[in-house]
Amino acid sequence: QVQLVESGGGLVQPGGSLTLSCAVSGSIFRRLGMNWYRQAPGMQREYVAAITIGGTTTYADSVKGRFTITRYNAETTVYLQMNSLKPEDTGVYYCNTLSGGTQYWGQGTQVTVSP
Repeated sequence: QVQLVESGGGLVQPGGSLTLSCAVSGSIFRRLGMNWYRQAPGMQREYVAAITIGGTTTYADSVKGRFTITRYNAETTVYLQMNSLKPEDTGVYYCNTLSGGTQYWGQGTQVTVSP
């Protein structure tokens, strides 16, 4: 069983920054690839970024160069640093992982980018 708890969302002006955190329970964090997804109102959930067990990162084209995903195994936490935020980045951000054939999701954290 894996539990994911996101935090760090909020309201920010365009061009601003936020850092999201995802705390992961369980001792298997080191063996988990971790992902961030987001869902805008009325839209499907979409992939944002991923980090492998070895630290290799990938990003959606829409956030490349602006967002950075990192992981700290000692803290069993994965972060999403978001810079140069745009109104289209608004949505609920979810942490995700796959373990033992089961997808796990956090409860989400709201990010709103607005003047």
